Amino acid sequence: MEKRRKHLIDLLGERSKSEEISAELINVETRQGFVLESLMLHLNNIETVPAYFAKPLNAVEPLPTVIFNHSHGGNFDQGKEELLTSSSYLQNPSFVEAIIELGFAVCSIDMWGFNQRKGKQESELVKEMLLDGQTLWGMRIFDNIALLDYLETRSDVDPARLATIGMSMGGLMSWWLAALDERIKVTVDIAAQVDIETLKQKRGLDHHGFYYYVPGFLKHFSTLAVQEMIAPRPRLSMIGKDDRMCPIEGAGFLNDQLISTYEKHGVSENWEGCILTGGHQETKEMRSLWKTFLKNHL
Repeated sequence: MEKRRKHLIDLLGERSKSEEISAELINVETRQGFVLESLMLHLNNIETVPAYFAKPLNAVEPLPTVIFNHSHGGNFDQGKEELLTSSSYLQNPSFVEAIIELGFAVCSIDMWGFNQRKGKQESELVKEMLLDGQTLWGMRIFDNIALLDYLETRSDVDPARLATIGMSMGGLMSWWLAALDERIKVTVDIAAQVDIETLKQKRGLDHHGFYYYVPGFLKHFSTLAVQEMIAPRPRLSMIGKDDRMCPIEGAGFLNDQLISTYEKHGVSENWEGCILTGGHQETKEMRSLWKTFLKNHL
């Protein structure tokens, strides 16, 4: 398995990793029920990475901690602010409030090109990184892998109880990150169960941005092969049946195959693949399901 992981990481292009993972605390504020830190993290050798870290007031530490991966939506102003403010296609209250209510800490970064990391168009980033032997998707993943390194340095974080959650691009990041790094113990992805082979067959590739495509991926891997790297760790995957970005045929195929995979591991209860009412969104039903799943498994 480790050999396969290394091969997949190699496909993502060259990695720029900071020689020393570190953080600068920019601001601390107390909000309703939690403390919010604004940070600048040194995760790569190119630019610092703005982050939020929130934890419940007066909680017993170290805490289970969730990495929240923000969505894309073409909203490059938002980035990690989605953790605090939600979006039109996400439920209220915001994810920070919902996760804090469970008694967990939560962390989120601006991915390349978003919010405080704006300045270059995403298309320019894609081209620039390809010229340098990198991929934008790989660089976004590598920042999150380095984020795990940072979280392990915090005394208020329980490194044995780390989870990841997100919707759309954030959901894709959740299952890719979990596949590539076993430190993620629980995975939740919303509106991101995309079987790339089905998407290609149905001519739906343009429903996803340039950032997501990895040169040579289908020559060496399948979507299923990547997702099987997460097993036997707990994973909840949810899509709406009318979500054009996640073709239902592909989601159904992956769900069926992963039922078998988790059964072979003897932990069928660790896999939940749900095709629910709705489109490309987080519904109230999904919110209830993921809160229960995190509570039960983290």
